[in-house]
Amino acid sequence: MDRYICEPCGYVYDPAEGDPDNDIEPGTPFEVLPDDWVCPICGATQDMFVKE
Repeated sequence: MDRYICEPCGYVYDPAEGDPDNDIEPGTPFEVLPDDWVCPICGATQDMFVKE
């Protein structure tokens, strides 16, 4: 699974880790994140992420 980086702040979404603080389980690919999921650091929307 691909990792994605938030262009504004540099946060890396790693599907192996998920985002437990926002109820995203480990193993969740970026492509299937809920539409309302945003960067946990800066609040950027998913369209501001690029594949690492």
